[in-house]
Amino acid sequence: MQKRHLRLAITLGLLSAIGPFAIDMYLPALPLIGQSLHADTAIVQLSLTVFFIAVGGGQLLYGPLSDMFGRKLPLYVGLALFAIGSLGCALATSAPVFIGFRFLQGLGACGGMVIPRAIVRDMYTGVEATELQSMLMLVFSISPLLAPLTGSFVIQAFGWRGVFWTVLAAAIIGFGILTTLAESRPQQIRAASSLRSTFHSYRRLLSDLHFIGVALVGTCGMASFFLYLSNSPFIMIQHYHLSPRQYSLAFSMNAASFFLAAQFNGRLAARIGLKGLVLQASTGFAVAMLLLTAVFAAGVDHLWILIALLCCGYAFLGMTTPTATILALEDHGAIAGTASALMGTMQFGVGSVLMLASGRFADGRPMPMIIGIAVCALLAMACARVALRRTAGHRG
Repeated sequence: MQKRHLRLAITLGLLSAIGPFAIDMYLPALPLIGQSLHADTAIVQLSLTVFFIAVGGGQLLYGPLSDMFGRKLPLYVGLALFAIGSLGCALATSAPVFIGFRFLQGLGACGGMVIPRAIVRDMYTGVEATELQSMLMLVFSISPLLAPLTGSFVIQAFGWRGVFWTVLAAAIIGFGILTTLAESRPQQIRAASSLRSTFHSYRRLLSDLHFIGVALVGTCGMASFFLYLSNSPFIMIQHYHLSPRQYSLAFSMNAASFFLAAQFNGRLAARIGLKGLVLQASTGFAVAMLLLTAVFAAGVDHLWILIALLCCGYAFLGMTTPTATILALEDHGAIAGTASALMGTMQFGVGSVLMLASGRFADGRPMPMIIGIAVCALLAMACARVALRRTAGHRG
């Protein structure tokens, strides 16, 4: 069983990582893209925001389509759109064209982000699903751990356009990986899914306060990470004067804390229950971010303190978000694709709005970003306590 879990985790993790690879790999190039396309910081950040908007909105389509037509066909369509978007970005000669193809790229990427969660739910529940989800995230961690560093080498050798030729190659590899994946949603179950049933499924999910509450835990947690994604290149490179490669290493340290901590989720969930894990980990995340805010508010502005406390906080987030995902999908196996899509849309929708809002407050220094992350952490903890307070004593 462990070997089967590992094989499936590698396949799903690599498919899930292709889209984020397109985010993480081009982060060190953001200042260079602005210079090349004669665009200011706000316009360059918009290219990241529209990617998230496309990912968030597109998931509302991919989830139901995967319930109706199986998990593999929508994944093939998504990879094709992603490949076209990557090609367009590599050839773009103006900021509007570049942003437009980033939107198309995001629309293709979201299939690989939403459908693997549904596949996990098709096959497993409870602690077993948590273990598989944690293994999947370990494979998925290839993107945030290696992509920025890989991007810095590609940028140095081939310029920022080389990043998008590289992710185009990743999409082509993704087609090959997908051919090895077995369909997890049987034909007889698909027959019950339709556009009409999709509408009823979304209405049912939106009226399920437990689902919404637990989904908001992950939404607030991931929103904090999106704030870090959009602001950290400018803070690390321009405020702390790191090179793109040094920034890549700093980014990888934070990502590593998230994904390595997630590997303990299965054991911890077996000991204290899924709900207990979400409650305790979300509290740890909030405490770490409040401490970071207090330190910088006291006048300390030190790179290594920032990295250390972010690593601590994102380790707790690595325990919170995957476990909250399993809890949210637990009672919705028949519409796992639709439920996963709604969760993803919530995460990327809120993250996109916060990234747009953060642009108004960003001044190139760490404090606005830190305050935004701390607010997200407090909201994640509050949502966990409200959604899980009545049932936290139960296992699972």
